Amino acid sequence: MLGIKRLGLLATLVVVGLAPAAAAEAAAQPSAQDTQYLQAVHQVNLAEIVTGNLAQKKGQNEQVKQLGQQFVTDHTQLDQTVQSTAQQLNVSLPSAPTADQQKVVDKLNGLNGAAFDKAWVTAELAGHVQAIQATQTEISQGSEQSVVQLAQDALPVLQAHYDALVALAQELGIPVPQTSASGTASPNGSGTPAPGGPTESPAPGGTTESPEPGGSTETPAPDNS
Repeated sequence: MLGIKRLGLLATLVVVGLAPAAAAEAAAQPSAQDTQYLQAVHQVNLAEIVTGNLAQKKGQNEQVKQLGQQFVTDHTQLDQTVQSTAQQLNVSLPSAPTADQQKVVDKLNGLNGAAFDKAWVTAELAGHVQAIQATQTEISQGSEQSVVQLAQDALPVLQAHYDALVALAQELGIPVPQTSASGTASPNGSGTPAPGGPTESPAPGGTTESPEPGGSTETPAPDNS
C-alpha cells in the first residue's frame, strides 16, 4: 500500500510539473496576424534577395546595381531576425517566394539593360509599398511583442528603401505610388492601392496577372496571403 501511495504521489507531482510547461507552450502560440506577417515578410525577403542579386548582374544603371546590393544586405539581415523569431514561436516558414513573386523574378530574368532597370524599379516600388503596408498592419494589430518589435525595426529599413527607389524612379521617369504627407507609403492614400486593389506595377509580393510595367495588376498586401 505504501508503494502504491508513493507512486500516486509521484504521478501527481509529474502532472503538476507538466502543467506550467503546457500552459507556457499554449501561451506562446502567436496570433494569425503574427504568423501571417512572419511568413509573408520571410517571402518578401527571399524575393528581395533574388531580385537584388539580379540588379547587380543585369542592371545598366549604377544606382540600380547599388540599390540591389543594399537590398540583399538589408533583407538578409532582416530575415535572420525573422527566422530566429519564427523558430522561437514554432512558426513554420515557406521555403521559397510566392508563385507571383517568382513570376516577377522570371520576367526580370528575361530583360537586360534599360528595360531591366525600369521593370526592376517598378516592381520594387510596388513591392516595398506592400511590405510597408503589411508592416504597419503588424505594428497596429499584432499581439506577440517579439513580432511587433521586428516590424517596428523593419519599418524604417523598408521606408529607406522606398525613398531611395522614389528618387531613382523620378530620375528614370517611372511612375511612383503616392505617399502620405509624412512621406510614408500610404495603404489607403490616393494613388496607392489598398491591399487587393489595382496598381500600375508588378510587385515581388503581389499577384501579377500581367507583369508588364505599367500594366493593370492586382497586388494584395503580403499579410493577406
